[in-house]
Amino acid sequence: MKTLLSKLVKDEQGGEVLEYALIAGLIVVAAIAVITSVGGKVLARWTSLNGSL
Repeated sequence: MKTLLSKLVKDEQGGEVLEYALIAGLIVVAAIAVITSVGGKVLARWTSLNGSL
């Protein structure tokens, strides 16, 4: 068990995958924040246009 754990600690191959996953996660969080903040404005504009028709 100790040898397996030491191999996992020393193995740096998965580090790049972890970094890419973190970057992808940050992009997703930023996209959700932008969509949430703009969503209300789009809905209001859509309601306004629908009412004017």
